Amino acid sequence: MTTEAATTAPEPPAPQRPDRADGEAPRPRRVIVPKARSPRGVTVNDPVGDMLTRIRNASGARHENVMIPSSRVKIEIARILKAEGFIAGYATEAASERKATKESEVLPAGTQLVVKLKYIGGKTAAVSGIRRISRPGLRVYARKTEMPRVLGGLGIAIVSTSSGLMTGREAEKKALGGEVLAYVW
Repeated sequence: MTTEAATTAPEPPAPQRPDRADGEAPRPRRVIVPKARSPRGVTVNDPVGDMLTRIRNASGARHENVMIPSSRVKIEIARILKAEGFIAGYATEAASERKATKESEVLPAGTQLVVKLKYIGGKTAAVSGIRRISRPGLRVYARKTEMPRVLGGLGIAIVSTSSGLMTGREAEKKALGGEVLAYVW
């Protein structure tokens, strides 16, 4: 027996597919390409709750500033927090004014609200607690006679009324009811 005969054994015929006729070319394969990630970030269902969480987390981590996607409601909440002494200040910043600090950093589009946090004695955060009350799944409203008191008057309730956002005390003085957005203490 020669070595050529042993290596060239007849190959079995390829199995025929029942869905293809004789001589028909194979179908091209579909290639699934994953979608590119958008540079905008995560979709948020509760923007006000996201703002409050960012402030809570940043103050717990002792950050000086926190950046939040801007909206009119968020700017009004920041105005109330500044007036009540819970934050040092706030400013809006356009996307064109920001620069990436790292090469791989993707900047969010649109205007950003930059909140400067306040610390008492350089250690303790002025915001010791912040809690979302009325949320998309369960709206909470208060009548003008039933405005909530936070920690017996030491904290504030942020209320959305027909005259705009204000604290619970201001809403009581103006005899307005509305949606209780958050408690801050």
